[in-house]
Amino acid sequence: MMLRHQETDMNEWITICAIDEIPVLGARRVARAQGLDVAVFRTASGEVFALLDRCPHKGGPLSQGLVFGSSVACPLHNWTIALATGEAAAPDEGCTPRFAVRLEGSAVQLRADELAGHALAQTRPVAGPVGLGRCGSAASSCSPSPSSVAA
Repeated sequence: MMLRHQETDMNEWITICAIDEIPVLGARRVARAQGLDVAVFRTASGEVFALLDRCPHKGGPLSQGLVFGSSVACPLHNWTIALATGEAAAPDEGCTPRFAVRLEGSAVQLRADELAGHALAQTRPVAGPVGLGRCGSAASSCSPSPSSVAA
């Protein structure tokens, strides 16, 4: 999604898109110069919310999840995340960073300072082998080592 940047002050709001460009019960991603994308959600009642596009569980893309009520279900493992707070619903625990969002008429806006500097340390998990290990050499077995088996 292309940013429509009209202001220069980092505390200003940036128009991201028109509300009609976000499907009802859907989301759009906003790419940032640094850090992970931001997911902007629209509920059935027309409210908009913005969260880092990363589930706190395994890093799934929340923008691809199902929006219902005021929550989104992560597409990887069906964790329910509150759109207003970024908190996972019990019994799950965790939180994804949220971003300030507002509607100015039909324009959806995010704060420039948050887009530039909020939640930059968050990363996507790396899948697959990271280096040579038990399964990386021909002599090793491909069964998990006892210390890597999840409880």
